Amino acid sequence: MPAPIPAISAVLITRDAARTIERCLAALGDFGEVVVLDTGSTDATVDKVGAFANARLHHAEFHGFGAAKNEAAALARNDWIFSIDADEIMDAELAAALARWDTAGDAHRLGVVLRRNFFMGRHVARGGWGGDTIARLFHRRRHRFSDAKVHESISPAAHSKKQRLPGHLDHHTAPDPGSFLNKVRDYSALAAPHVKVRHPAVVVLRALAAFVKSYILQLGFLAGWRGLVIAWSNANGVFYKYMRAWALRKK
Repeated sequence: MPAPIPAISAVLITRDAARTIERCLAALGDFGEVVVLDTGSTDATVDKVGAFANARLHHAEFHGFGAAKNEAAALARNDWIFSIDADEIMDAELAAALARWDTAGDAHRLGVVLRRNFFMGRHVARGGWGGDTIARLFHRRRHRFSDAKVHESISPAAHSKKQRLPGHLDHHTAPDPGSFLNKVRDYSALAAPHVKVRHPAVVVLRALAAFVKSYILQLGFLAGWRGLVIAWSNANGVFYKYMRAWALRKK
């Protein structure tokens, strides 16, 4: 039987995550506490969370990913926090490693996890989607997420010590090409007020560079049509982020 994880709280934020939330929470069954902070779901997310006995549901307004994740971590009963996204699924090897984690040890440790990215059911390791290792286990009195509206990360402290955890997270980020359009819309709106304003000609060049980097330099073409969609989405994300910033200045 898997070992319980009583002294680490799993923490996630949700918004319209009904597609993946059940698989995400089912993999977190060994945790004594799972904190779910919902930021305005209009689908079946809230009802599905209620089916899991170890999940505690909270509600809040959304003011950016960094702020939301810090708010969720503050709601936990434990100081050790395992942060996971609603479209990620933890494997058994990672769960076992978390059960063995010495929660009485050095609070400056950061648990780093390998994340495997999936697009429409297939693992993609090209186009910038491979080798994705991220810090996800931390002590909230020593570490916190950055305040970035989007692309937030855990901010290392002066004495942080990264420690690689066995196992991995499976990240089911895109069920179809259209979901990329939604992310471009949402992420560019969050990022635009905080980026340097650039002339449209420069924006076009930066978007083209993003496509070349993903599709050519990072071998996205080896991922077939999925690699093309990823590279095009990256270029669109850059284009609309900076063009929105330009439009805000003109407005």
